[in-house]
Amino acid sequence: MHIKPDQLAAALQKKLAPIYFISGDEPLQREEAADAVRKAARLAGYLQREVLTVSMKGFSWQSLQFAANSLSIFADNKVIDLRLAQPTVGNDGAKALLAYCQSAPPDTLLLLTSPKLSKESLKTRWVQALDKAGVLVQVWPLDGQDFVSWLQGRLRQRGLTTDQEGLGILVSRVEGNLLAAVQEIEKLYVLYGEGRVSAPQIIAAVVDSSRYDVFKLMDCVLAADVNRIVKIWHALQAEGVAATIVLWAITRDARLLIKIKMAAASGQSLDAVYQANQVWGARKQVVTMAHKRLSLAALHQVLVLAAKADRQIKGQQFGDCWETMLSLCLLLASIPSLGRLAT
Repeated sequence: MHIKPDQLAAALQKKLAPIYFISGDEPLQREEAADAVRKAARLAGYLQREVLTVSMKGFSWQSLQFAANSLSIFADNKVIDLRLAQPTVGNDGAKALLAYCQSAPPDTLLLLTSPKLSKESLKTRWVQALDKAGVLVQVWPLDGQDFVSWLQGRLRQRGLTTDQEGLGILVSRVEGNLLAAVQEIEKLYVLYGEGRVSAPQIIAAVVDSSRYDVFKLMDCVLAADVNRIVKIWHALQAEGVAATIVLWAITRDARLLIKIKMAAASGQSLDAVYQANQVWGARKQVVTMAHKRLSLAALHQVLVLAAKADRQIKGQQFGDCWETMLSLCLLLASIPSLGRLAT
């Protein structure tokens, strides 16, 4: 059974399922959901817990069968806490999980956690079996108004309130980083106690903990969000992110857009092209924006300038590769007047 993270608490109060599978790439939400299951299990008498960590090497899936069949010397119900380092389990793992679902012990609760499941993984027999036998919770990163609402809820939990200006400052300082947001809210509570905190107080207390990476940069590039492009570009450079990684992300999306434009010109369905190139969810929107905005000639110009950046990274051509890559980002954002500065 599929449920959303915000439905988990109510579901746990009704009746415990024999299996809970929590997946997603947002670590705070994923761990808090798992903690909620563990707490509910303890209250229901599942006092023993065995942790199994599945890494790429050195794990035997027979450990799951052994844990399920072993009896506690205290005759307590038990939680098997199965932690997947990857959202895949291989043939042995799939067989072990299918077998577990077919004969789950009545005194055992199985809790699985993993990174985000791909669309293909959701269709596999082992995931469908877990979903049918228990509860599947998929955790998604929070963006936009969802993140703002979550932040307001966290402030309320700590007895804190602020105005729209203060909330906006807090959102901009911890954008995309829920762990940093919790830490900063704790800091506000320690400094000022319960009650209303002003925008100046937030500015004084909160450091800039924005989590920037090349994927967030490219989302802003495709959406032509120039202010955030420049801010993230500066942050990546200051954090020492390898220039080759940034250039790879730029050229990857430029080639993707060329492929999409050529497919569209030949009459292919955009949805089919997106599916084939793993363009899903929120990314589909920004890719569509860039596809409509950019011409093939502009995209080929990006690849020409990318070759220059590559030579600069390798020391084969004079110039600052970071300045050239900023120009690449601006070209993809359809700001050619600025982009020509580095050509």
